[in-house]
Amino acid sequence: MIEKIRNTLKSPFKSHWLRFEVIDLHTGGEPLRVILQGYPEIKGANVLEMRRYCEEYLDDFRKLLMYEPRGHADMYGCILTPPNDEGADFGIIFMHNEGYSTMCGHAIIAISKLAAEMEWITIHDGENILRIDAPCGRIVATIVIKRGKVEHISFQGVPSFVVGLDLKIKIAEIGEIVYDLAYGGAFYAYVDLKKNNLSFHLNKDHYRPIIECGMKIKNAIIESKLKIAHPFEQDLSFLYGTIFIDHSVQKGISDSVNVCVFADGEVDRSPTGSGVCGRMAIHFQRNEIDIGEKMKIESITGSVFEGWVRKKIDYGEYKAVIPVVSGSAYITGQHTFCLDPEDYFQKGILLR
Repeated sequence: MIEKIRNTLKSPFKSHWLRFEVIDLHTGGEPLRVILQGYPEIKGANVLEMRRYCEEYLDDFRKLLMYEPRGHADMYGCILTPPNDEGADFGIIFMHNEGYSTMCGHAIIAISKLAAEMEWITIHDGENILRIDAPCGRIVATIVIKRGKVEHISFQGVPSFVVGLDLKIKIAEIGEIVYDLAYGGAFYAYVDLKKNNLSFHLNKDHYRPIIECGMKIKNAIIESKLKIAHPFEQDLSFLYGTIFIDHSVQKGISDSVNVCVFADGEVDRSPTGSGVCGRMAIHFQRNEIDIGEKMKIESITGSVFEGWVRKKIDYGEYKAVIPVVSGSAYITGQHTFCLDPEDYFQKGILLR
């Protein structure tokens, strides 16, 4: 029977079903589902407008591909779009369990790996440049090829800046929290465990307390009406997540641990690329690093990103930096998802 099944295997899809072609990867353990075919036309003159269009008119497709049974509560994805202009190779819209983020470093690293492996760009040994229009601005990725294989990927982030250092907020059941507020393509509240009396550690055993505390801090800051404003784009002016920081678990391998709780309680398995960009701005403003000085930051899974400051610039009212982040990504699968019109979970389901 097994041999008969294997020898007669054919596609179960009906011709009238919706189908979606995707490739899955991970960066430091954090998933990325790249949606290549099946989406309706996304309208807009630039990536920010297309992001808004997805949110207003195509959100059921996000839920279908991010939620169960095709995804899960911590799934992350993206869809590629035309670039804003001829200066970039393509645009990208990021998506997760709550909606659409403005920047995602782990996704940039993964899509750069995929671009090289799929030969979307002409590659050669040495440095290969990929320019990507994200909602937060243009990201320049560098793919280093050695002997025909991807050896190293880094990206130059958008101008990253500090809004405030050692800010304080009181939260019921937690007490006073000291945090830094910074932007690295998205706004984060950075909470250093050494400055706060929190009862958990940044490891997998404390996964639930990390989520609960991170969401309480994020929601409290939002409810406090603290001004969180990007100097040029209203669509970027919101608090995306909470990032907890602690001393390194892997001595000699990393300098510190970075655990990000974002969207609706997702925990980043990677060290969070945009979060590392914001950290570079914080450490530079505190005079803890200099231009070109590298930091290694690990995640809750032990994966490591390297970050440094390329240069400093003025950006609106802020003294900003141009950060660089590097990491590695790996392809995990290629899938064809479908939607049977009789399936009663037309928009997926989500359980925690």
